[in-house]
Amino acid sequence: MAKTIFITGASSGLGKAAAILFANKGWNVLATMRKPEKETELDKMENVSLLPLDVTDTAQIKSSAAEAISMGEIDVVFNNAGYGLAGPFEGASDEQIVNQLNTNLLGVMRVTQAFIPHFREKKSGLFITTTSIGGLITLPFNSVYHATKWGLEGWSESLAFELNPHGIGVKTISPGGILTDFATRSLDVTAHPSYDGQMQKVLSVFMDPERQKGYSTAEQIAEVVFEAATDGKDTLRYPAGEDAKAYYQQRKVAGDEIFRKGIRDAFFG
Repeated sequence: MAKTIFITGASSGLGKAAAILFANKGWNVLATMRKPEKETELDKMENVSLLPLDVTDTAQIKSSAAEAISMGEIDVVFNNAGYGLAGPFEGASDEQIVNQLNTNLLGVMRVTQAFIPHFREKKSGLFITTTSIGGLITLPFNSVYHATKWGLEGWSESLAFELNPHGIGVKTISPGGILTDFATRSLDVTAHPSYDGQMQKVLSVFMDPERQKGYSTAEQIAEVVFEAATDGKDTLRYPAGEDAKAYYQQRKVAGDEIFRKGIRDAFFG
């Protein structure tokens, strides 16, 4: 019997790549997005069903989860919806901060909570959450984004302890750079004149073509999601992409303070 995965943020990037990969591997895919009526690719795949879901809408989370469960047993919930907020924290509006937390952190928590009873009753199920290598290390001018991703990592690690005895798995995927339109489509920016010089230095490092050579495609990261969903291991974290693996290893080997100095030197010289 084919397994079923529920995916948030499936309209583009990693979410869409994962939906296509799982569908091609014979899974039933419930692909959710804010505006499914605009989807022109996934709607043509026979084992993919589209559902509307804005992860900041608590009522819609409950209704979409209930609709998904009514269609049959769910095996994996892949929390993938999210976006980036970059720039100086001093220039962040309260609305920007709240929106980032609502989408990246609270949205994941609420979607997960909506499916826990289903998984607990059938004594099986797996939650996979896209965090980021930014949930394990930090880079300049991404403080609120890092707050959400570090929050997800800590929440997932703790949640696994209480759900594992019920047969429920919890895993995180921590990608590095992905070659998608994330920077134009999924990025909000703050500004403050006191930090313009620093921002220019940071942007020049981020935009360096040499740096982007280490990035992965969405399809490569989707393969890691599929591995996590099917390997049967009790592994929590899956750093995904060569750059992410290198960063994570460097931090573990060097220790926090030496690693932080290396980041500071890399961005500010």
